[in-house]
Amino acid sequence: MKRWSVPRPGDVPGLVEIARKWAVALADTEGVSLPPEELEGSLLSFAHELCADTDPAREGAKLRFATLYSASPLGIALADQDGVIVEANPALGRMLGRRSESLQGTPIPSLASTDKGAATLRTGLAELADADLSLYRQLIVLSNAEDDPLWVNVTLSQLPGDNTDRVYPVLMVEDVNDLHLLQERLRHQTLHDSLTGLPNALSFSTKLDAAVSADSPGQVALVYLDIDGFKVINDGLGAELGDQVLRAVGRKLGTVFADHDAFIARLSGDGFAVLLHGELNATEVIALVQRVLDELTEPVYYDELGVGVSASAGIVVRKAAGGSANDLLRAAEIALHRAKEAGKAQWMLFDPELDARDRSRYRLGATIAGALENGEFSLVFQPTVKLARQHELAVVNAGLRWNHPEFGDLESEDFYPLAATTGMMIPLGRWLLTESLSATARWREKFGDAAPEVCVRLPYRLATDPDLVLLVKEELDRNDLPAGALRLCTDGPSVLDPHGEVIDSLAVLADLGAHLVLAVSGSADLELIRTHQLPVRHVILTGEVVDALAERDDEVASRHLGQLVARAKEMGLRVGAEGVRDAAHAERLRALGVLAGRGPFIAESATKSDVEELIDRHAAG
Repeated sequence: MKRWSVPRPGDVPGLVEIARKWAVALADTEGVSLPPEELEGSLLSFAHELCADTDPAREGAKLRFATLYSASPLGIALADQDGVIVEANPALGRMLGRRSESLQGTPIPSLASTDKGAATLRTGLAELADADLSLYRQLIVLSNAEDDPLWVNVTLSQLPGDNTDRVYPVLMVEDVNDLHLLQERLRHQTLHDSLTGLPNALSFSTKLDAAVSADSPGQVALVYLDIDGFKVINDGLGAELGDQVLRAVGRKLGTVFADHDAFIARLSGDGFAVLLHGELNATEVIALVQRVLDELTEPVYYDELGVGVSASAGIVVRKAAGGSANDLLRAAEIALHRAKEAGKAQWMLFDPELDARDRSRYRLGATIAGALENGEFSLVFQPTVKLARQHELAVVNAGLRWNHPEFGDLESEDFYPLAATTGMMIPLGRWLLTESLSATARWREKFGDAAPEVCVRLPYRLATDPDLVLLVKEELDRNDLPAGALRLCTDGPSVLDPHGEVIDSLAVLADLGAHLVLAVSGSADLELIRTHQLPVRHVILTGEVVDALAERDDEVASRHLGQLVARAKEMGLRVGAEGVRDAAHAERLRALGVLAGRGPFIAESATKSDVEELIDRHAAG
């Protein structure tokens, strides 16, 4: 290790000349009697003594500081009291892409690459001087010779001067550029969707909260957009191409909303959101959304495959202040749901009045389970009579009625869709079947052969349930009824459901002896029987084909219905009709070959006791 020695006065350049100069000056001072030669000797002796008395520990500290200053990876600049750099170490020069000597005379604040950074450094220097701070730290950007931004942690402190009470600024600079870039990259990944590069749901939520704050001006518009049938693209063409389609959707959204300061995000899967804030109106927003929907249908080519998509959109436009982000999100989701229900490939604007009605409906749907448990449901019957002999009961159709404590009597069409949505269709269908067969057992016990068969229209979800056969058999056995006492009615959509086992279930039920009925609204439904070899013995005409003859004898409608009846008879089926309004309507249907009917011309609905009176009267007639 190199050894350092304390310099003698003779070894220090200029020391002798300085001593002589001051000796002359002191010799001319009044009252000094020593000649200059003797005074010079005394001063040199004093200097020798001063050097001899130098503290070795202090010299060691100076040496260590000098070594650290030169070798430190931190950039260090020593400055005068005005903050102008006097000396800079090699590390600071390397950071800034300059020779360290060239930094001499540079004010510390001018190292910053931005006005804000320069102001930060000026503030630090002032606070060190005025507030007696020991350290001042900040993250700022410096500029280097290549004009690339350099993120650094700067520390300003003070060092004492030699043999004075003054202190001088020292700047220490830590290069954190790589760390900052990594943090920015991680932050970007946290707030952005990796596939499309758009902001993600977390980033969107933060932006939305700010847009609807209490002091937010103007209007806010939120658009929820969902790709229709994206699973078809993903499964049919592959996930990789599906990803490319999603990127294309993101780009098209960006193009359409480019001039409107829109915040576009990918929320999940194939769902996107667009947030607009400012002076807006619904007409402008709708026009932009329609343009997006049109753009998306234009095919984008991938290896000669032209892929276009349709999308549904829910739109909300309202004042920015005065409502929560959750309310806005819910409104957009409801509007999107309505667009999907209305047939997809379209937009829907949120309607507060419609929403209020829907809230009431959803509240109704949410309470079905409790209503079933509390006995609020009852059976309601609709008699079916022979049109040629209307005093004879052909069958009794069983349905459900909800005796709601607030809304009164609700028919099945009021709550079946809600039950399907909430998963209560199976419990309701089971209850309907159980109670219907129980009533049938009592009538057979009371009226014997005069008791009619009961027909249960299977709710869609129950018709497709794989446990349907087991349920029917259990209920028949519980009530000690033959399968022939029961008619089960289903429809075309249930038969065609790819996830159900309707066809197999119908075949087994027919083998048990149950009578099967198919609701028919046109020739396509009728042909399902032949195509799928359904064990159906009865068909019930329903819908427009029956309604078209309600008011008058329309030639086209009569020909259509007559053709259906003729085809049904060719297939060996017995034909009935529902929705028969009056006697004249019944007669028109009878003349075309319809054998039985139900509807207001006999009774809109009937209770158990009403049915028993009908059985009595018709049995007596």
